[in-house]
Amino acid sequence: MASATDTVPPLARPGALARVVGASLIGTTIEWYDYFLYGTAAALVFGKVFFPTADPLTGTLLSFLTYAIGFAARPLGALVFGHFGDRIGRKKLLVVSLLMMGGATTLIGCLPTYHQVGAAAPVLLTALRLVQGFALGGEWGGAVLLVSEHGDQRRRGFWASWPQGGAPAGNLLAAGVLSLMTSVQSDADFVAWGWRVPFLLSALLVMVGLWIRLSVDESPIFRQAQAAAAAREAAGPVERTPLVGVLRHHWRDVLIAMGARMAENISYYVMTTFVLVYAVQHAHFHKQSALNAVLIGSAIQFTLIPLFGALSDRVGRRPVYLVGAAGVGAWAFVFFGLVDTHGFPQLVLAVTVGLVFHSAMYAPQAAFFSELFATRLRYSGASIGAQFSSVAAGAPAPLIATALLKDYGHATPIALYVAIASVVTLIAVACARETRDRDLTAVAPTSGRAGAGAAGADPGPGLAAAAGAEG
Repeated sequence: MASATDTVPPLARPGALARVVGASLIGTTIEWYDYFLYGTAAALVFGKVFFPTADPLTGTLLSFLTYAIGFAARPLGALVFGHFGDRIGRKKLLVVSLLMMGGATTLIGCLPTYHQVGAAAPVLLTALRLVQGFALGGEWGGAVLLVSEHGDQRRRGFWASWPQGGAPAGNLLAAGVLSLMTSVQSDADFVAWGWRVPFLLSALLVMVGLWIRLSVDESPIFRQAQAAAAAREAAGPVERTPLVGVLRHHWRDVLIAMGARMAENISYYVMTTFVLVYAVQHAHFHKQSALNAVLIGSAIQFTLIPLFGALSDRVGRRPVYLVGAAGVGAWAFVFFGLVDTHGFPQLVLAVTVGLVFHSAMYAPQAAFFSELFATRLRYSGASIGAQFSSVAAGAPAPLIATALLKDYGHATPIALYVAIASVVTLIAVACARETRDRDLTAVAPTSGRAGAGAAGADPGPGLAAAAGAEG
């Protein structure tokens, strides 16, 4: 019986790889558009529409609470999508996540307001936010793995970084549409109905994304791993639940991924979502100016992500990630000082430089997390590591930042909050081994740390010893 490493799947042809990259980028852009649209609307309008009886800052806090609740569903989405993604394939689950996210976003645009149905309005809003979070919990892992497992090892960081570009592209699209609406409408019209238009547009975007995602092939590495798993099952009982395999063999890698996400997640939501609250309500910018600053920063970040991904192919994932984590922790103190100058150029500079440092973490993250886990457990492992951390990082970040501003009246505690997250990420990434040279076609990630045979979960007769020796 052939082992899992006897036959290496052929690399995708350049045209096929470009199609997979394009499909992943467009799909993630649409899903992040839906997700960030909610965060931007929560900062600017949901307090007035769904919590009108509270004062402005408290209304924003309540809006961010519904925003944070969506993160609670992301680990559940990671578990469910990861399980089935490792069992039946990456592509099928990506189609499901896109439909769920788009449907929930479109329905948000149809919701009645507090003045129309009372407390039922924020309850319905929260329920749809939970659906968004569940869908996104499964989206990220599938999108980056589909590209990572199609491309070649030498340029994996570059190719896998393209789906990461969906985050700034989605934020760019969300902020751009809302900025357009605020520029052509009065504040009263925007609050009355204009905010709904970007949510309703999601239905059209989902149809485009669905057509593109259905056109790509399943990962060749996954197909090989699936065939190897079937052969092992025929030879005897094996571990059938990916979650159990991840927790048994990759618990250390999950902790590393969770720690690596802390500074990346917290800094991003502080510098792109909370900044809208801080700039408008504290520094007295017009909301369109705040949106435009995020627009400019997101556009620049989109161009930087593949460059940082390529750099991680040359110097390694860890050095690039560590520079980003250290930079964002230090920049947090400069960030709010620039916003407090009340100048639009300074606001743009604050957001843009913050997103440059964020890009240095976010770009290599896709390849880095993919390389931590064995193929048969990769969707579950990468998704669990990424999404469980979001509950402690991205979910409460705007909420904590808004509460700190409300209690202290200035931004120093918020900058300290980002800096502490930076320290956690620096420690986590420093504890990891470099993964750049790992072979994704191997049963277990064997390069760079001892005991790789154990990490591989059911490697099969004879292969465990070879894998352990390579570690």
